[in-house]
Order: sequence, then structure tokens, then C-alpha cells
Amino acid sequence: MNNPIHDKRPWGEFRVLADTASFKVKRIDVLPGQRLSYQRHERRAEHWMVVEGRARVTLDGVDHDLGPGQAIDIPLRAWHRIQCTSDVPLVFIEIQTGSYFGEDDIERRSDDYGRASSS
Repeated sequence: MNNPIHDKRPWGEFRVLADTASFKVKRIDVLPGQRLSYQRHERRAEHWMVVEGRARVTLDGVDHDLGPGQAIDIPLRAWHRIQCTSDVPLVFIEIQTGSYFGEDDIERRSDDYGRASSS
């Protein structure tokens, strides 16, 4: 892929590093103090590996603090979110596996930016 897909969001940005029929890989940067939606996916599971900064991952209501080199698996349909808890941006690699990888496979339970169906 010559030009990775890049998208800026209120919490930071992401770049698609690989996009195939069987997996998708993203680099995700989260700004200090910001967090993604509390969400789940019907058609994909995810594996998150922290490479820079510190993260607090909420997985089905349980918090997990992660640093560089640590990873967590997000099962299909599990509620999850990640937050940057360091004063430098959090950088993590997300590997998606499943049957569909579109951005529309997101059900948001709560969101700091008003994107949830029931915040």
C-alpha cells in the first residue's frame, strides 16, 4: 500500500497499514487525556499492542493499565475503549480479524464527542 489511509478524529488519528480480506492493521495515536468511544463490534475482534505512552483499556467494565510492549485481546462483541493516561501521545497497533472491517461496524454505548446512540 503506497498511501495508507489516514483519518484525524477528535481524540487523535489513525493510519491503515494493511487492509486485506482476512485482516486489517492500523496505527492509532491517542492524544494525552483523550479516549475513544465505549464501543463494540459485531463482525470483528481486535488485538491491541501498545508501542508508546500509557493506556487504560476498559474491557467489559474492567480497567487494564498497559504500557509499551503490553497487549490485550478484544473479543467479538466485547464492550471496550482505550484512553491515553500519559502526558505524551499513546501509540498502539490494532490488528482486526473477522468477517468485516468497515468503520460502520461500531455500536457506541458512550462517547465524549456526542457520537453515541445513548451517551
